[in-house]
Amino acid sequence: MSAETPAPITVDPEDAKIVTLARATRARNGADEGAAVRDETGRTYTASTVALPSLELSALRTAVAMAVAGGARGLEAAAIVGVGDAATDADRAAVRDLGGAGTPILLAGPDAVVRTIATV
Repeated sequence: MSAETPAPITVDPEDAKIVTLARATRARNGADEGAAVRDETGRTYTASTVALPSLELSALRTAVAMAVAGGARGLEAAAIVGVGDAATDADRAAVRDLGGAGTPILLAGPDAVVRTIATV
C-alpha cells in the first residue's frame, strides 16, 4: 500500500451493508457519488447526487432527505462512496440534524473500501 493511500478500515456488517448500497446506487446512476443512511429502526435509504438547473444536492443530503420523507426520526450511520476524501460541512450538518452528534459517516472510494470514518 502506498504512503498516499490510507489503509482500509474494517467495519461491522451493518455498516458494510450501507457502503455496498451506496456503491450500487452510484454505479446504477452513473453518478460521481452515492450515499446511504441507516435510520434508528434499521431501514436504509440510498441516493446519488442531484444536479438539476434548479436543484443541487449531494448524494448524502439527498439520502437524509429521503429518510426524513420516509418517516425516520434518527440516524445510526451514513456512508458516502465516491472519489472525495471528506464529507462537506453541509453533509455533516444534515447528518447531525437527523442523527445527532457522534453519528458516523463512512467515507469509501469507488471500490467501496472504507478509508475514513468521520463523526458529526
